[in-house]
Amino acid sequence: MKYDEFAFVNQQLADMLKSGIPLEGALRQLSENMHRGKLRAELERLGADLSNGVPLGDALKQRRLPGFYVRMIQVGAQSNDLPGMLTLLADYYERLNAIWTRLKGLIVYPMIVLVASLALSVLVGFIYTALVRETAEGFQRNLFGPNSASTTVMIFNTWLPTMMLVFLVCGLVLASLIPACRNWMRWHLPGFKEASLSTIASSCGLMLKGGNDLNSSLSLLRDLECGTPAGTELTLWQRRLSEGNRDMTAVMAESKIFPPLFVWMIANSKDDLVGGFLRTAEIYYNRAVYRIEMILYAALPVAVLALGILILGQILPVFGALIKFMDFLDGGSSGL
Repeated sequence: MKYDEFAFVNQQLADMLKSGIPLEGALRQLSENMHRGKLRAELERLGADLSNGVPLGDALKQRRLPGFYVRMIQVGAQSNDLPGMLTLLADYYERLNAIWTRLKGLIVYPMIVLVASLALSVLVGFIYTALVRETAEGFQRNLFGPNSASTTVMIFNTWLPTMMLVFLVCGLVLASLIPACRNWMRWHLPGFKEASLSTIASSCGLMLKGGNDLNSSLSLLRDLECGTPAGTELTLWQRRLSEGNRDMTAVMAESKIFPPLFVWMIANSKDDLVGGFLRTAEIYYNRAVYRIEMILYAALPVAVLALGILILGQILPVFGALIKFMDFLDGGSSGL
């Protein structure tokens, strides 16, 4: 689901509940004004279940909504402050939308450059291949002949950058489709790692602020991060908590995924874990924004330059063939 749409929905629901509209009525009014889509369908079914007398907790479990969101709504309902929780969730998803929009830009712009370079490379390859074959047919020279070894080598060298670009594009597409690769990149690539750290800290801070204890908060985060490097460490933290450790330095000791600054800020928050997690989320959010912008402004031009050099290396054989062709014409004219 789109984070910006989700943030808007939660803010609208909070405002409706504050004005005295029942939850099922607010869901019905909101879904009527939404565009058709998965989120609207889920909200309509949720409103219908509530109208039929299904308890909120049971109705939420039947819907395809994020596990974190379902848990936070249940906490808000139990504390009799559902509008307040919806407002917090709206701010949370708005922040997520801001940071992941930047991350999408970090992915989309280089892919546009890569695909455009691949298209240009294919065009140059066809032009050069046609030029070589037409020259060979016109002058019947072994150097330019379609069956000569030198011609085959020149054509292969021309298509080599294209093949490299094809392998690169296919590799990136496959990496984006394989969950294990996506999880690895999310927790290791600059910008993505800071965004993930900010999300973890913000989620935990929000759950603690809503009334959850640390153990149950880590349990939910562990389930959400199942299969990721962070999920393994969250499991370790939860086990240390269950063993009676209350010192956050000991709980988060020897972390390989969470950096020392993250651990230090949480550990030094003492009795204010909510503030510690939220401050940590803010710091890593700012770091993520900075690194993403730095990569966009620095790495993207470098990528364009590198691909330009690659294309130039493909074009050079074309000019080499033209020069040989001109030398051949000059030699023929001198002979006459």
